[in-house]
Amino acid sequence: MPTIRVELFEGRTVEQKRALAQALTDATVRTLGGSPGSVDIVFYDIAKQDWATGGSLWSDPPRPGG
Repeated sequence: MPTIRVELFEGRTVEQKRALAQALTDATVRTLGGSPGSVDIVFYDIAKQDWATGGSLWSDPPRPGG
C-alpha cells in the first residue's frame, strides 16, 4: 500500500493532522483496497519562508495588484 506525503504550512494542530490522517487512510482503503494498517502518512511542516510560488516566498507581504 502507499505512503502518502503531506506537505503543509506549519501551524496545524495534532488534532487536525489526526483527522486528516484518518480521512486519507479511509479514502485510500476505500479506493485501493487493503487494510488501514498498510497506509503510511508522513506530514512535513514547512515554514512559509521555505515555500515559494511564482517567485515569491509565502512569508513575503502580498504585492500590490498581485
